[in-house]
Parts: sequence; C-alpha cells; structure tokens
Amino acid sequence: MANHKKMFRHPLKVLLVDDEVGYTNVLANRLQKRNLLVTKAYSGQEALVALRSEDFDVAIFDLKMEDMDGLELLKIAKKLLPSMPVIVLTGHGSEQAAREGIELGAFDYLTKPCELDELLQKIYQATKNIDINR
Repeated sequence: MANHKKMFRHPLKVLLVDDEVGYTNVLANRLQKRNLLVTKAYSGQEALVALRSEDFDVAIFDLKMEDMDGLELLKIAKKLLPSMPVIVLTGHGSEQAAREGIELGAFDYLTKPCELDELLQKIYQATKNIDINR
C-alpha cells in the first residue's frame, strides 16, 4: 500500500460512522497509522453534524445502527455531498441491504469484520479521482 500514499499530497479525510464504539476506535486508529485523517461518528446524527461542518474525501458507514439506518444516512449524505464516495460496512447475512446501498449510490460495500488492506484498497479506489492539489 505504500505506493498509494505517494499519489496524495495530503492525508485523505475519512468519515467513519459506526455505533460500535470499540470497533470504530480500533479501526480509526489503524487507518490513522496509515496516514489517513479520520473523523469518527458513533451515530447517524453525529455523522450528519460532521457532514454539514466539513468536507470528506470518503465516508465509511455501518449499515446497522441504533439511531439511524445506514441506508437512510446514505440517502441524506448523497443529497448533501453527491460526489463523496461512501463505502458501506455490513454484518454477515446483510449483503442484500448492502447491494441496496449500491443502488442508492454507495461506492461499494464490505462485510464486517473486514481486512484492513481490503478496506484501504476500497478507500484508494473510491478516491483515485479526487483533486490532489486542494
């Protein structure tokens, strides 16, 4: 993955949304160690506040959250920031909901728990067309 980092002159800004606090914190730390700037949100409402207050290169949403379904959050995010790629995380057995997310505009989905390298690959694929000079 080291060769991917050289493509970007700035750290990619990632919004990570999952109501499983422990999982979110561990994943955020692992992403930050790979030179990504991660903003964590532990609910759909927190995610909406973050989306309204700053720009992100990519967002990662869990599908199953207590306060707001990930698909509902995806619909709102796509209205607020139509060009921002969204990667959906889903538990085993929820692949149909994840495919529905693709139909609603998600870039792709991964089944939790996902391999970090696989997630990084999706992030880099989703952001390969962003302006690296911003």
